[in-house]
Amino acid sequence: MASVTDNSKTMVEGPPRVGEWRRFRRVFFGRPVVMFGTVIILLFIICAIFAPLIAPHNPFTTDLSKNLQRPSSEHLLGTDQLGRDSLSRIIYGARTSLLIGFTVVAIASAAGMLLGTLAGFYGGWVYNVIMRLIDALMAFPMILLALVVAGALGEGMRNVLIALSIAMLPVYTRLMCGQVLSVKENDYILASRASGARDWRIMLRHIMPNCFPPLIVLITMMLGMVILTESVLSFMGIGIVPPTPAWGSMVNEGRLYLRSHPILSFAPGLVLMLAVFAFNMVGDGLRDALDPRLRGAL
Repeated sequence: MASVTDNSKTMVEGPPRVGEWRRFRRVFFGRPVVMFGTVIILLFIICAIFAPLIAPHNPFTTDLSKNLQRPSSEHLLGTDQLGRDSLSRIIYGARTSLLIGFTVVAIASAAGMLLGTLAGFYGGWVYNVIMRLIDALMAFPMILLALVVAGALGEGMRNVLIALSIAMLPVYTRLMCGQVLSVKENDYILASRASGARDWRIMLRHIMPNCFPPLIVLITMMLGMVILTESVLSFMGIGIVPPTPAWGSMVNEGRLYLRSHPILSFAPGLVLMLAVFAFNMVGDGLRDALDPRLRGAL
């Protein structure tokens, strides 16, 4: 009889319980493509921070006597039409792209969290006003909305930040609003209300922390989209103002020399592709690692 009881206990046992951090590491770092994306992002961050030490030449120095040189030991990726070192400009371009990417995501996610939380928590006319405004913005595709706002404001980094922040705002607001509508019906929220907790305390202490994991995944994935959109704006001449290095403007400048010097466009285009791919893969890995269905299990 004892053996039967032991067997029945063994059969109903669930998966082994593990710590949150251990499970996160196992899921996140268990995929080679996620590790590859993480390494690429770290390399870009290092290049952005230590660009003056890594870049072999000054990216702003022009020398028409050395324009359109092919790759050599002095200029590993050659020089552009003004004699500037292409590799140095790509390295400094990482600083521009990451600065814009992180700044835009920080602004848009913070504003989106605030608006989404207010709309989902209070409902009624607050929900209608905020979400109808967001619906109006979502009537335009994200890149098209950024192009329209940037075209109206003009070129320059400040205007690019404003345009991209407005374009990315609807995504964060809608996600946060949906999460709040789901979380606010939980028993612990109702208990906090019954205990007399103020609205701001409920939102800051209970609702926002429980809505944050999906937002982390979206922030990581949208970093690649922001970098790509900024490059599109720079490619079209309404983004970063020359001579500031930007991958999109470098692709556009090299477009005129595709037959004779294709590396002028291909090199920054490849770097841009790697950056977008890396952020997408890391975001995908975070989504799997933060999946609540896997919480506490191997």
